[in-house]
Amino acid sequence: QVQLVESGGGSVQAGGALRLSCTAFGYTGRWSCMGWFRQAPGKEREGVASISDNRRTWYADSVQGRFTISQDNAKNTLYLQMNGLRPEDTAMYYCAARSGLCPETEIKEGNFAYWGQGTQVTVSS
Repeated sequence: QVQLVESGGGSVQAGGALRLSCTAFGYTGRWSCMGWFRQAPGKEREGVASISDNRRTWYADSVQGRFTISQDNAKNTLYLQMNGLRPEDTAMYYCAARSGLCPETEIKEGNFAYWGQGTQVTVSS
C-alpha cells in the first residue's frame, strides 16, 4: 500500500523559512509527477508547486521566487523549500503523486491519486 508521509511543518515568523519533506512508502518506482498543495481554513485546496519526472517544475504565482520544489529519487522523497514566508502562507500542506506527467500549467486536486495526511505551516506577523 502506497503511503505519502509529510514532515517539516511548524510555526515561524514572517520572513522565516521551512523545508517540507514528503517520503513515499510502499512504492519502489518513480512517480512521473509529484506536487504540493495547501489548504487554509475555509478555503479550497490549491496547487502550490509540482515537479515532473523530466524535472519540469511549476509554481503558483503566489509562491514563485520564494518556494522551491525538488526531489531525491534515491530517498524517494519530495521537498518544498519555503523562504520569505508570509502570514498568507499559513495552511495545511499536502504532498501528492500521480503516475502521469504533471500538467503543464496549474495543478489541480483531481489530477492526483495519492495523497499524504498533511503538515501544518503557521506564519505569524
